[in-house]
Amino acid sequence: MTLKPLGDRVVLKFCEAEETTKGGIILAAAAQEKPQTAEIIAVGPGGIVDGKEIKMEVSVGNKVILSKYSGTEVKIDGETLIIVRQNDILAIVE
Repeated sequence: MTLKPLGDRVVLKFCEAEETTKGGIILAAAAQEKPQTAEIIAVGPGGIVDGKEIKMEVSVGNKVILSKYSGTEVKIDGETLIIVRQNDILAIVE
């Protein structure tokens, strides 16, 4: 199954969370923070959203940093994805 986001929405796949600290301590799954970096796997068309012209500034394959508690998580084919608006993306990692 594939997702095609609408408007200014973007579908992201989380990057792997850190499992150890810098000191080498292994973290339990419950102690790990939600990752804030993700890879873009689909981008909406942009256009007129809420009466404003939106130009999409991100593209498929970009690695990005997003707001900590943004978006909606969905499970597709056993994989957890997140759908966010473009303005929830804080930066592109180059």
